[in-house]
Amino acid sequence: MGFTPGQALGGIQVGLGAVQLGVVDDAGVAWGIGADGLQGWDSAEVRTQITQREADHGAWQGPVYLGERPITLAGTLTAPDQATLDGAIEQLLAAAALGDTTLTVYETIPKQCIVRRSGKPIIGRVTDRIATYSLMVTAGDPRRYSTEQGSGSTALPSTTGGLVLPATVPWTMSATTVAGNIGILNEGSFATRPLYVVNGPVVQPQIATLYPDGSLALLAYSDTLNSGDELVIDTDAHTVMLNEVASRRRYLSGNWPEIPAGGSVSVQFRAAVYNSAALLTATWRSAWI
Repeated sequence: MGFTPGQALGGIQVGLGAVQLGVVDDAGVAWGIGADGLQGWDSAEVRTQITQREADHGAWQGPVYLGERPITLAGTLTAPDQATLDGAIEQLLAAAALGDTTLTVYETIPKQCIVRRSGKPIIGRVTDRIATYSLMVTAGDPRRYSTEQGSGSTALPSTTGGLVLPATVPWTMSATTVAGNIGILNEGSFATRPLYVVNGPVVQPQIATLYPDGSLALLAYSDTLNSGDELVIDTDAHTVMLNEVASRRRYLSGNWPEIPAGGSVSVQFRAAVYNSAALLTATWRSAWI
């Protein structure tokens, strides 16, 4: 059977690094993925503790947490000749990398996760042009994220200008207001966690995440950032890095925020002293369970 470069092979399409499964590439290789060739995408592992009730029916259930997400990819490679098949196999083995690799599943809403190789790849040569494959990779973070990243920035809140001139007919000059807020929306089915970047100069910056019910999660940094300094606050990894080299976790206090499933929050930027050059940038992705 002949294939045309760019041809979709039917069924699901999956990207593993630079390799696209479910399509025909420019070299004429059909990167087939089986009908059951994507296992583990439906759910991560679950961990919990269940204790049987003594002298009674039922059990006491502890908190439930998602564990890692092991994923198996399986299918068939069909190439025009042996040399092209050999090259395709090497591409596939390289894509199942030992380091972080993006795995993307092209559903109606494309989603992705970060994976690493977690099992021995199995390659079966059927003929000199056809081979089967089975790869196992694992995402340490169980969430399935949107491929589109949200981003927003704000300076510290301020109001400048504004003047009413005394005259028979009052003349008003409008003021310029910087609200100091960023709106974040999570369109997914599972809570997600933003990444905050604070650029100095700024004295004792604070980041307040306000929820629709009136509650808030406040992160307060007790030190000063100088001009050119960049502070990265990863609310998922719970890390605070200054200029990519020095941990400043000990200077941060407060509660780590989450953006609820299907919900939105307002993020407010504050500081002990106003500086027009201070900047807060938030990035995030909608997440699914």
